[in-house]
Amino acid sequence: MYKPTVSSVSQVRVLLIGPVGAGKSSFFNSVNSVFRGHVTSQAIAGCSATSLTTQFRTYSLKAGREGKPLPIIFCDTMGLEESTGAGLDIDDISSILKGHLPDRYQFNPSAALHSEVHSYRKSPALKDKIHCVAYVSDACKVSIMPKKLEEKLDAIRRKVNLMGIPQLVLLTKVDEACPLVTEDVSNVYKSSYIKEMMQEVSARLGVPVSCVIPVKNYSEELELDQNCDILLLSAVIQMLRFADNYFDEISDRFSDIEIKA
Repeated sequence: MYKPTVSSVSQVRVLLIGPVGAGKSSFFNSVNSVFRGHVTSQAIAGCSATSLTTQFRTYSLKAGREGKPLPIIFCDTMGLEESTGAGLDIDDISSILKGHLPDRYQFNPSAALHSEVHSYRKSPALKDKIHCVAYVSDACKVSIMPKKLEEKLDAIRRKVNLMGIPQLVLLTKVDEACPLVTEDVSNVYKSSYIKEMMQEVSARLGVPVSCVIPVKNYSEELELDQNCDILLLSAVIQMLRFADNYFDEISDRFSDIEIKA
C-alpha cells in the first residue's frame, strides 16, 4: 500500500484543473468506481455550458464500500472559462495551491478569496497544500482550445512552476476522439491520432509528452471495464510518483536549511 514519504502527510492532495466539461468530476467518479468495484457518481458531473462544480471540493477515495480511506485526495475546482470574471479565478488557484481553502468553499467568479473569510486557513501545514496538479483536457477539443483559455492555463502553469509543484495532463474522452479507441480502449497507445493529440496538448500547455496521460472516464457504462481501469490506475500511480518527487524536493530543501544553520 502506498504511503507518502513525509510522515506528517497521510494523503496526497491532487488538484484537478480544466475547462468546463473536460471531465474533472468524472475522473474522480471513475477512479472511485475502480476502487468501489462498480460504477459510482459521487461528484456532480454532466453536460453544461457553465461549471457544475461551484464549490471547492475535496474527495477522498475508499478501498471498497467499508474500506479504509486511500492515501490520495482529489481536489475539484470550478471549471475554467475563457471570459474574464467567469469560472475559476486565477488568484483563487494560488490560495488552493498553498492550502488556504477549506472543503466546500463556495467560489465567487467575480471576486477572489479574502483571508478574512470564515474557515480560511491562515497557516496551512504541508498536508493541506497541493502536492500535484493535473490539468484535465478533452481530447476532442485540444485543437480548438480558445486563445483566452490557453492564456489562463499558461498563467496557472507559471504559478504552479514557481511553487515547484509537479504537473501532468489527463487527456480525457480518448474513445470519442478516435474510432480505433472507440472500438477497443486498449488501442489507445496504438492510435497515431491520440499520439498527435498528446503531442499537441503537450505543446499548448508546456508539459512534456511523458506527462500526458490518456484516460477514459466512465460516462454511460454500467459495468467496469478492465482496459478503462488500467488507464485510470496508471494516471493515479503517476500522480503518486509525482507527489513523491515533490516531497523529496521539500525534504532536500529542509535538510539544506538545517546544514546551513
